Amino acid sequence: MDFKNLIAHCKEYGFIFQSSEIYDGLSAVYDYGPYGVELKNNIKSYWWKSMVQMHENIVGIDAAIFMHPKTWKASGHVDAFNDPLVDNKDSKKRYRADQLIEGYAEKIEAKTLKDIEKAKSRFGDAFDEKQFRETNDRIIERQKQIDDALGRLAQAMTAGDMDDLKAMIDEYEIVCPESGSRNWTEVRQFNLMFNTQLGNIAGEEGKLYLRPETAQGIFVNFLNVQKSTRQKIPFGIAQIGKAFRNEIVARQFIFRMREFEQMEMQFFIRPGSQDEWYQYWKETRLKWHKALGTSGDKLRFHDHANLAHYAKAAVDIEFEFPFGFKELEGIHSRGDFDLSQHQELSGKKLQYFDPELNENYVPFVIETSIGCDRMFLAMIANNLVEEKVPDADGADSVRTVLKLHPALAPVKVAVLPLLKNKEELTKAATDIYDKLKLSFNCQYDEKDAIGRRYRRQDAIGTPYCVTIDFETLENGTVTIRDRDTLEQQRVKIEDIKSVVEGRVSMENLLV
Repeated sequence: MDFKNLIAHCKEYGFIFQSSEIYDGLSAVYDYGPYGVELKNNIKSYWWKSMVQMHENIVGIDAAIFMHPKTWKASGHVDAFNDPLVDNKDSKKRYRADQLIEGYAEKIEAKTLKDIEKAKSRFGDAFDEKQFRETNDRIIERQKQIDDALGRLAQAMTAGDMDDLKAMIDEYEIVCPESGSRNWTEVRQFNLMFNTQLGNIAGEEGKLYLRPETAQGIFVNFLNVQKSTRQKIPFGIAQIGKAFRNEIVARQFIFRMREFEQMEMQFFIRPGSQDEWYQYWKETRLKWHKALGTSGDKLRFHDHANLAHYAKAAVDIEFEFPFGFKELEGIHSRGDFDLSQHQELSGKKLQYFDPELNENYVPFVIETSIGCDRMFLAMIANNLVEEKVPDADGADSVRTVLKLHPALAPVKVAVLPLLKNKEELTKAATDIYDKLKLSFNCQYDEKDAIGRRYRRQDAIGTPYCVTIDFETLENGTVTIRDRDTLEQQRVKIEDIKSVVEGRVSMENLLV
């Protein structure tokens, strides 16, 4: 399904709404609707259970959004948490200079992909894409242009060289997407943190920031957690929470927002073991995504060319969104940067006594960080499909179905009386609903024809529909319809719970 229809589906079926829509909305801020909040909570539950419940050496916290301002000085966010900003003088639009240059490289690659598609059509099964890329002079030249541009971009970003970023925009003749002009301002640094004031204290003394990441709440609580839980290294601290970034260009629906939710885990390790643990968490996190049924073709690793100020190594797990492969989760080898910085600025020791080595040291850290909102978007994009219904004609021949893993589905089972004007059917249906709602998030629906109700449940991803008909009144059985196969089977009322539970349980993802 294309991106425009995906966004429309999310609104129509109560997954996501524009924030403050009655006031014409607030840019890059969104509200989760009745089904959206259920799906989001299920994603968070899957992450939390797989991290905390399944690891005896990982525990959780929930740190405050507001932190002492020195936290962000120590972490480097005050001085280094910047994006390169450039304005187009004609359109008055603002852009990130690095994204404009990346867009230039993407346009070159798009030409290559077009040539590859033509060659595939021409040569069929005999076509070898790898050989084509390595031997076609035009493709080789384009790849050199891409490599040169991205290599130069990485150097400029690492060095904070705004002049060279501007020079690249000029040399590559990059135009404003809005106005088509090349009338650019100079490139300058733009700090992404939102700030506010503490109570009635004005000036720098009362300055507070909305946290741009959840990780620092973990680092400043390192010793509190370690001592109170008596954890031994290696151990991890997990957290789910809101973060805020004053993005220059927030776009692509909920992919890049100014208020978003992170699921982060900091894993504290013995210095020298970072390569081993970095590889372990790369593999572990990829398995987590694949367990949901996401094809390996939709996921890939992308190593960072431009490392953050704290990182020794960094890799993204990228997902193929409708607008291309983009970051879904990051795994970072942070060294001892964060704990050492907080130790220095606070004057408090943040060290671990290792009884095996009989020495104190500042632990190294491997971080896994995933955006909950991006994960939500990935699940919708990966599972929302239109498909032909076997043996159906006309308007009923195509259905829109959200084929989420049943454990993530917002509603697990829908209870549907065959007719709404037959009291004996509706009473039997409500009795079944009242029993099932103790175990699952259920929905009762008696409005419209049964086929239309099935379609509504397909669109929100409900794995099972239970239909109560006249045979139910005779022998105590119901029809259970499977969302994906469309198969229907009759089961006893007392067996409904076990049938549904066998498929929708989170346990199926954790084994």
